[in-house]
Amino acid sequence: MNLKKFVAPGLAVLLLMSTVAFAGCAAEEPAAETPVETPAEEPAAELEGTIDVQGSDTMLNIGTAWSEAFMDENPMVEVSIQGGGSGTGIAALLNGTVDFAHSSRDIKDEELAAGEEKGMDIVEHKVAIDGIAVIVNPANGVEALTMEQLGAIYRGEVTNWKDVGGVDKPIVLLSRDSSSGTYEFFKEAVVGDDAEYAAAAKLLPSTQAIVDEVVANDAGIGYIGLGYLTEDVKVVAIDGVKASVPAAADGSYPISRYLYMYSDGEPAGIMAAYLEWILGAEGQQLVVDEGFVPLP
Repeated sequence: MNLKKFVAPGLAVLLLMSTVAFAGCAAEEPAAETPVETPAEEPAAELEGTIDVQGSDTMLNIGTAWSEAFMDENPMVEVSIQGGGSGTGIAALLNGTVDFAHSSRDIKDEELAAGEEKGMDIVEHKVAIDGIAVIVNPANGVEALTMEQLGAIYRGEVTNWKDVGGVDKPIVLLSRDSSSGTYEFFKEAVVGDDAEYAAAAKLLPSTQAIVDEVVANDAGIGYIGLGYLTEDVKVVAIDGVKASVPAAADGSYPISRYLYMYSDGEPAGIMAAYLEWILGAEGQQLVVDEGFVPLP
């Protein structure tokens, strides 16, 4: 018998069986890894508490809009808004009776000093931009004034409309009272730091009071924030530019300013959440809706 011929077929069979076995092992899928469970995120704690705000009458409408929208989103938070003027709001902050002061002017050095004496750290927050519109009755024929003419009117140097292109009629000067940030800003920007308002100026307790008086008196002239403009009054162009949101935003209107919120120290907790919301998309959209200018 030929031994070589006998052995070869056996080896072939063994090799074939080994190959099949190896292929079977290679075809087996690896064991699936045990998935790692990601811990579920804890829901954010619901905001709860109260925030008291007082100050600028110019900011009363926008402040009320902010507070109402924020409380709608956070039903466990109560935000109280009061007017009274920028000076009143800053005084309340210094007395520790409010959390934020609304102000339509920069805080004064003496107010900062008063806070420091009490161990306070007054922090400024810009929240919007406003233009101060100069308004007259629609029956008034004057359409435009220069800054020089406007300043002369409010200092009492020009007292008749005929001297600035109008009819022969005494000018009725309307102004906010001295607790108002708008009063302070207008004095600095228009009347002059070293000058005073005319003694004949009627000092009114609110912006709305100025609007009402201009509507009722065709010889009146007043100044108000953009958010208070209505079709019942006429806007007078100043240096060729009428007060408007675009003109205040691009700086072409000469009587524009920031609006502020002041706090004692950097806000924390619900105060921080409220301020962050105001500076966010929803809060700044309300700035636009209320007729003011959003921050850049």
